[in-house]
Amino acid sequence: MYAAKQKAADAASAVKERTDIFKAKAQEKAEIATARTKGEKEIIHERRKAKEAEANMKMHEAKAEHAQEKLFGKHHHKPAHHHQHQPIRGGAAAAPAYPPPK
Repeated sequence: MYAAKQKAADAASAVKERTDIFKAKAQEKAEIATARTKGEKEIIHERRKAKEAEANMKMHEAKAEHAQEKLFGKHHHKPAHHHQHQPIRGGAAAAPAYPPPK
C-alpha cells in the first residue's frame, strides 16, 4: 500500500517540477523579449537556471519525504534524545561531601 502511495506522490512531485520548469522558461522568454543588453539576457538566463535547480531540489526533497513515510509511516517521528543535566545548586557555599584535608 505504501509503495503505491509513494509512486503516486513521486509522480505528482515530478509533474510539479516540470510545471515549475515550464513556468521558469516562459518567464525567461517574456523577460528576454524586453531585455536590452546581452548582460541582462545572461542574468535572466541564470535566473531561469536557478529556478530549475530549485524545482529539482524540491522534487528530490519530496521524494525523500515519501520514502521516509513509506519506511516509518506518516506519523512516526525519530526518537529524540532530550537529556538535560540539572545544574548544581549552591555553588561555593555548599558543604563538600568529603572531609576537608588537614
